[in-house]
Amino acid sequence: MTQLQSSRNHASGHSRHTAHIPHTMPAAAIDHFGGPEVLTLHNVPVPAIDEKEVLIAIDTAGVGPWDADIREGWYPTGKPRFPLVLGVDGAGVIAAVGSRVRRLKVGDKVYSYSWANPKGGFYAEYVAVAAEKVAHVPKRLDLEHAGAIATTGLTALQGIDDALRVKKGETVLIHGGSGGVGTLAIQFARLRGAQVIATGSGLEGVELVREMGADAAVDGKHEDVAEAARRLVPDGVDAILALAGGDALERALDALRSDGRLAYPNGIEPEPKKRRGVEFISYDAISGVREFERLNRAVEAAAKLKVPIAETFPLARAAKAHERLAEGHVLGKMVLRIHES
Repeated sequence: MTQLQSSRNHASGHSRHTAHIPHTMPAAAIDHFGGPEVLTLHNVPVPAIDEKEVLIAIDTAGVGPWDADIREGWYPTGKPRFPLVLGVDGAGVIAAVGSRVRRLKVGDKVYSYSWANPKGGFYAEYVAVAAEKVAHVPKRLDLEHAGAIATTGLTALQGIDDALRVKKGETVLIHGGSGGVGTLAIQFARLRGAQVIATGSGLEGVELVREMGADAAVDGKHEDVAEAARRLVPDGVDAILALAGGDALERALDALRSDGRLAYPNGIEPEPKKRRGVEFISYDAISGVREFERLNRAVEAAAKLKVPIAETFPLARAAKAHERLAEGHVLGKMVLRIHES
C-alpha cells in the first residue's frame, strides 16, 4: 500500500481509487501575494480525500479574474496557507472516491466549481473536492470546454434564472457580454425566450456577442449603450445583467425601464449605484448537486451551445495566462491544459 493510499484510507475508512496516483504532483502556486510573476510551478503533495470527497485528475482548469484577485492578496476567508494552489474550477477524470460517495465513480468524466477549495485549487494535476461540488460532464461538452464552463456557467444561469427571473418575451441587456460569463448568459437568456441586447469589448467583442445569439450588439467602450437599446426597445429593457462596472454601466442603466431590475455577481467593481424604482440584486454563484443538474439541463437544451475559449496555456505557463488577464479584453474564457486524458 502506498503512503498516499494509506493516508486516504486513514482519513475515510476506505476509498476506491485507480492504481497509479503519485505521491506528488506539479501545480501552479504562489508562495506570497503579488503580480503574475509570483505564480510558479511547484511540486506539491497530492491531496488525500476524506469519505465525502473525490480526487479528480485535472485535464483543463479555468482561469478567471477572481484567480488574479486572490493572487494579488484578496482572500475570502481567514489566512491562506502557502504555497497556495490557485484555481476554482476545472474538468477531468475521477481518480479516487471517498467511501461514502455513491453518485460518482472512478473513471467518470466530471467538472467542478469549488470556491476557496480547502485542499488546494485546480491549477494542479489533481484536486480533492467535496463530491457535492462535482458533476458529470454534459454529453455535449468535451473536457476542455467543460473545464471552461463550471464557474461561468453557474454564474450566468443563476443570474438569468434566479436573480433576474427572466421570462419569455422580456428584453435583457447583458453588459459585459463578450466575457466568459456573458457569452453563456446571452445563450441562456435566449433559451428562456428573451430578446437580448449585449455589449461587447471592441469590434471583436461585438462580433462575438452576435455569434452567441444577441439580437443587438453594442460596443460597450465606444457606443452609447442606452441610446442603442432604446432604438430597439423604446420603453426600456426589462432587466440588465451587469458583468462589468464603471461609467459604461451607469450609462447603460438609462436604458432600463423605471420598474426594471438589475443583477450583478458580487465582485463587480465599482458596484452599480442604486436608483429609485430599480430592483438591484447582487448574488454569488452557488455550486451544488441541484445547481449542476440545472446547468447540465440548460447545456443540453441549448442545442448549439458555444463555450468560447479565448486562449489555452500549459500549466507551466500559468503566469503568462495571468499576464494576459491583466491586459483585459479577454473574449470568452481562458484555460490551462493540465492532465491530458
